[in-house]
Amino acid sequence: MYVQSNFLTEQEEQTLIENIDSVTWDHSQSGRRKQNYGPKCNFKRRKLQVGSFTGFPKFSQFVQEKFKKIEILRNFQTIEQCSLEYDPQRGASIDPHIDDCWVWGERIVTVNLIADSVLTMTYNKNVSKYNLDCVQTYPSVIDEKPYSLQKYMNLDYSVRIPMPRRSLLVLYGSPRYDWEHQVLREDINTRRVCLAYREFTPPYLNNALGKQILEQADKFN
Repeated sequence: MYVQSNFLTEQEEQTLIENIDSVTWDHSQSGRRKQNYGPKCNFKRRKLQVGSFTGFPKFSQFVQEKFKKIEILRNFQTIEQCSLEYDPQRGASIDPHIDDCWVWGERIVTVNLIADSVLTMTYNKNVSKYNLDCVQTYPSVIDEKPYSLQKYMNLDYSVRIPMPRRSLLVLYGSPRYDWEHQVLREDINTRRVCLAYREFTPPYLNNALGKQILEQADKFN
């Protein structure tokens, strides 16, 4: 797990929020609102389509440019960018989950905006979910080999990860694949927005459909 405080400046954060709020929000689960840019995915059927994806908003391009200065994000190719809003007035939260492993790659990236928050991690005991069976077929994109925590699978405890305002968080290896993460309702005391970024799993980096989507992902409109 990698956390970098002050990944964004105050001015960069303000510019992002002003532009994000100029775009229509869609309602999501658990009291959240979202804005999604990326291909169309059906995780149960493992179906992927370009859909209406034509690239990312121009106002957020500088965030992806800043990724290039982070060693652990070298060669990170964004294929999905999602704005997520958490508002305590709507009781916003997100349930424990692991980001689907069939199409989303090893590094899960979050940029935290407007307010401090906390990511709560709990060990996942159900390996039949989230298409985790795919993981063993992928090479690691990080030099460090994922460390398995199977010896802890019978313990019930949580790990609390601070997400400071304007910080960058990257999950990879064991925290990415062995642990569910969530944002608790009680940890949302004021409005919070985050930008979530996803990359492809290795098989989609070189096939025809993956290349077509990556071409769209190079565009900023």
